[in-house]
Amino acid sequence: MARVLDRLERTPLAELMAEAAALRDAGHGRVLSYSRKVFIPLTKLCRDVCHYCTFAEKSRAGRGAYLTPDEVLAIARAGAKAGCTEALFTLGDKPELRWRQAREALAELGHASTIEYLVAMCDLVLRETGLLPHANPGVMDRAELLALRDVTASQGIMLESTSERLCAPGGVHHGSPDKHPAIRLEVLNKAGAARIPFTTGILIGIGETRAERLDALRAIAESHARYGHVQEVIIQNFRAKPRTKRAEAPEPDLDDLLWTIASARIILGARANIQAPPNLSPGTYPSLIAAGINDWGGISPVTPDHVNPEAPWPAIANLAEHTARMGKVLVQRLPAYPAYLRAPRDWFAPRIATALLRASDAAGFARGDDWSPGALTPPRLPAPLLTATDARLAALVERAAQGERLEAPAIETLFAARDADQAHVMQAADRLRQAVAGDTVRYVVNRNINYTNICTYRCSFCAFSKGKTHEALRGPAYDLDHAEITRRAKEAWARGATEVCLQGGIHPDYTGATYEAICRAIKQAVPGMHIHAFSALEIHQGARTLGLSLSAFLTRLRDAGLGTLPGTAAEILDDEIRAIICPDKVNTAEWQAVMRAAHSLGLRSTATIMFGHVEAPVHWARHLLVLRDLQAQTGGFTEFVPLPFVHMEAPMYLRGLARRGPSFREALLMHSIARLVLHPHFNNIQTSWVKMGPKGAAMALQAGANDLGGTLMNESISRAAGTEHGQEFPPEAMESRILSIGRQPMQRSTTYGAVARERERASRYAEPLAPMVQTAPRKRVLLAGD
Repeated sequence: MARVLDRLERTPLAELMAEAAALRDAGHGRVLSYSRKVFIPLTKLCRDVCHYCTFAEKSRAGRGAYLTPDEVLAIARAGAKAGCTEALFTLGDKPELRWRQAREALAELGHASTIEYLVAMCDLVLRETGLLPHANPGVMDRAELLALRDVTASQGIMLESTSERLCAPGGVHHGSPDKHPAIRLEVLNKAGAARIPFTTGILIGIGETRAERLDALRAIAESHARYGHVQEVIIQNFRAKPRTKRAEAPEPDLDDLLWTIASARIILGARANIQAPPNLSPGTYPSLIAAGINDWGGISPVTPDHVNPEAPWPAIANLAEHTARMGKVLVQRLPAYPAYLRAPRDWFAPRIATALLRASDAAGFARGDDWSPGALTPPRLPAPLLTATDARLAALVERAAQGERLEAPAIETLFAARDADQAHVMQAADRLRQAVAGDTVRYVVNRNINYTNICTYRCSFCAFSKGKTHEALRGPAYDLDHAEITRRAKEAWARGATEVCLQGGIHPDYTGATYEAICRAIKQAVPGMHIHAFSALEIHQGARTLGLSLSAFLTRLRDAGLGTLPGTAAEILDDEIRAIICPDKVNTAEWQAVMRAAHSLGLRSTATIMFGHVEAPVHWARHLLVLRDLQAQTGGFTEFVPLPFVHMEAPMYLRGLARRGPSFREALLMHSIARLVLHPHFNNIQTSWVKMGPKGAAMALQAGANDLGGTLMNESISRAAGTEHGQEFPPEAMESRILSIGRQPMQRSTTYGAVARERERASRYAEPLAPMVQTAPRKRVLLAGD
């Protein structure tokens, strides 16, 4: 450490800061995070007597020793109303060991200790407000850490210093038994062993030497190397306060603070989260950023900093502007950092993991908007604060626009785009759309026919399929007979449709002959109707039941009238995710095999992605590359369709295992990045008005998409999952929406050909749909040709 100290002290501060900033940029890009919090000082009594502290107060008659549950809830509710996601509980260390008033108050509240009461209050806030608690109660044993783990998203203890000198007479920690370095390091290590995301840090300017600061940082680094649990390290500068023993002590100057921040970054590495509280160094934000921080800590729009009441929080909007001037984007995070949300069941109690997932985006930050797929009204996109696009991102965008195949890490970089970078990606995608597809927005007049919702598979994202007698969610089980299927096809033809799209559950009595018979029945009833039917799962299952190869079975379906295949059942083409959401479904290779076989027979298909549940941007990148590479081989995909996960009734969401769909930012970026990454192999990017909503779909059409999909007439799968719309988007309404963004509408066929005028006329003068008959389940007797 002496050698490290010598290097750090010999290096000019400007060079040290540049080295630290480069490390920070390598680990965190342009993001500078903060947590929107409410500060709950559960008790200001403490058994310690730190010489610089004004938070801890002496017991006084007439003043409550603890906030009451009602007082706690009032603060938390004010925070929730102000958009906070974190409830920060800060309190004195074990005051009942020193103060009789604390013991009596705890007895009256019905608790044996401060920690026990803290656990109860964290639970109360979590249940009543949804805020995620972060607790800083001081020294804890393993049992106390575990009790808090059940009700908190994270915990923390400031190491402050490893200097034992500070605990000796005359030192700032003399008389404070809980500030002994060995005791605090033991808590840090026990938290790691208990798999608790943990905050710690050092306090500079309290009498320690620079060598002792580095020793404390080394100790933190060693603990994290062993357990991986140190989620952030705070570099906090001492502020002299009146009525303390250090009221006249000098404060560390700015250069000393910057040196310590830069040194911490160099010691802890690129991916470490290093924080400096902005309210303790007002007017120095550019310097703090330049020194290597990537987080501002918790900032409250509701409560003061009770530890430093003389230092008001900056306004979040003002902080965002200052951050942008340094080329960074202020991004709200949760009390637990994104890295820990990648394995939520490893790091959090189940109820906490659920709450975090539901509050997070795919990167693990706070969602940023309240939109979910299926909602009617999209959020407004905030105006960018950054004045320039990141040069590396701009180069990736240009390479993609030129048709170059990007690798997965580069695609992940595009998905991380925010603020001006996001705008750049979307604008580039829209320019590429204009160059490839022009200003015409196409759509197909079609009808969805979901022939059965009985399914033997148990995909955890699906709210549509049911067992034979299950009547929960969106209605009872059904199994349409040929009469009802053909009636719907005839009605669709009369209303101007050129396509029927057929999908359903994997009925235990269905065989490949069932699918073949459906095609023949439709073609016999409506010879001119294009049949767009059967996902890769149905094809795989149908071929297996007949003992045929994929090509042989697809040939039979083609001869029976099948025209194209929907690219559904793709979900996420990464077997790591498929093992979680659909373990018994076709795997990635099997899905590709079906599509490759279909394309080789002249049967074209769409391609899809269902995103926003348990996967991460790396899985999106891999999925897009699977599609790009397959399309480069076969050329058989007609379009790519992003399908945001509709969470409301999805089993894995109801069990607390999934996010609530992508954020609106992520949904738009998927369309934009698909346009870029799949170029030049895909000409058409479709947006789903069912998932995005008509207004959201219009925004996607201005971010790289060029197709609005089908009018549908009936749609059951998204409706079953909870979307607010999805039955029909008739040509007049669809064209009105297209014209509203300055584009030209055009009806198309399934394979992007022209549509006869007779079909167009029929679509514009359609009669209302007759009531549907959902044929009750029945035992099927399969005869030859059925």
